[in-house]
Amino acid sequence: MISVLLNFIYFVLLLVLSPVIFYRVVFLKKYREGWTIKLFGQTPNLPPLGKTPHSNACVQKTKRVWLHAVSVGEINLLKPLLCRIAEKHPDWECVISTTSATGFAVAQKNYGANYGVFYAPLDFSWAVRNALWRIKPTMLILAEQEIWPNLLLFCKRQNIPVALINGRLSENGYKRYRKIRGLWRFVMRRLDLVCVQSETYSEWFREIGAKPESIHVVGSLKFDNAQTDRDNPTTQKLRRLANISSSDIVFLAGSTQEPEEELAVETWLALREQYENLRLILVPRHPERFDTVANMLDRRLGNSPKYWRRRSSFHETLSASVVSSAEHSLPNDAINATSNDTANDKANNVPLLVDTVGELGAWWGTSHIAFVGGSMGTRGGQNMLEPAAYNAAVCFGANTKNFRDIVSLMLAENAAVVVHDGVELTQFTARCLADPAFAESLGNRASQLVCRHLGATERTIELLEKLMT
Repeated sequence: MISVLLNFIYFVLLLVLSPVIFYRVVFLKKYREGWTIKLFGQTPNLPPLGKTPHSNACVQKTKRVWLHAVSVGEINLLKPLLCRIAEKHPDWECVISTTSATGFAVAQKNYGANYGVFYAPLDFSWAVRNALWRIKPTMLILAEQEIWPNLLLFCKRQNIPVALINGRLSENGYKRYRKIRGLWRFVMRRLDLVCVQSETYSEWFREIGAKPESIHVVGSLKFDNAQTDRDNPTTQKLRRLANISSSDIVFLAGSTQEPEEELAVETWLALREQYENLRLILVPRHPERFDTVANMLDRRLGNSPKYWRRRSSFHETLSASVVSSAEHSLPNDAINATSNDTANDKANNVPLLVDTVGELGAWWGTSHIAFVGGSMGTRGGQNMLEPAAYNAAVCFGANTKNFRDIVSLMLAENAAVVVHDGVELTQFTARCLADPAFAESLGNRASQLVCRHLGATERTIELLEKLMT
């Protein structure tokens, strides 16, 4: 009965949103892939355990773990967990689903050679039932806040344990769930394990109905996923690609939304005459905004490669070689092929628009001054641990509700600065340039904080092992 009601609600929502979906499919070229999986659960029909093309020939696979992550951030979050599973449990076969096209692209690039990757079904009962029948998972792992009622209900009916890892709730999400906690409690009690990032989230999950004995505070996997070595191969290659010298000071604005890119450009324009070695790199959060940001750069700086450059213009095959993991390297011939393209950039010190997906983690390693976007608008912030781990001088806007615990830690230890508008962003950047000791101490405190909070992956694995037995 509950599944029927949920199907009706989802169907009505799909009808209401159909004009928006149609517009995005036709004009923005989004949501064009994976509809047979999303609507009907036609996931890859996996062969019996031990006979899949991704299996290690030396180890018989005895258990299958389905990991679901909604988009790029959550997909990247899985990396340390997958590595530890491979080391400790080579008999566990992992398959990965995602919801967004960008998440799917990054998952294929990062994990496709070793793991099955596919779109997740929508939460219609028939799609979920069919997907579970085809995948036959031994356990389902959901990342952060991917709680889908029909999926949980059908897993419970088939005695498939379900774990939520790196659990968190946005403040708005928590308030919504509280209003329907009488109903939502029925769903939440289908979670067998809830690994949360902090005591605050632990209390929130308890209040909306999760079983108290299922909740464990393990910390954030984002700390374990943060690269700390600025000289990692991928960042080195990107540095050479952009022709960034040892004397350059890189101001990078990453995971940005409107109007944050323009505020970063204004900061660079205000300071470039005084600091000729100041480089600007912009990495918008969403691919569909790449052209919008490009148009802004044309308007503010001029319509010519001598005024600014696109990352995609350097070498067409390079973006397929770079992944979000900073541990993968690029072919030297690709780097050499781009050296002439970027020589003019060095002479003119032009801004760079990174219009490729999945590279931000490595680009942060080039930065000395970092602005973490999504924090001056309505999004609620983005992951600030990546630039912090690289000991960059980190700043972000005041709206960071999605990362409240991490932000509280960083501000309490004077490891980041809040900037409320474009004027304060320029002031912060100017101070870092005028007082290198301030920037260095801010960055050092940030990287030390990251190192002190490592270990969430190991604690999560131990709890998953207990659930698997």
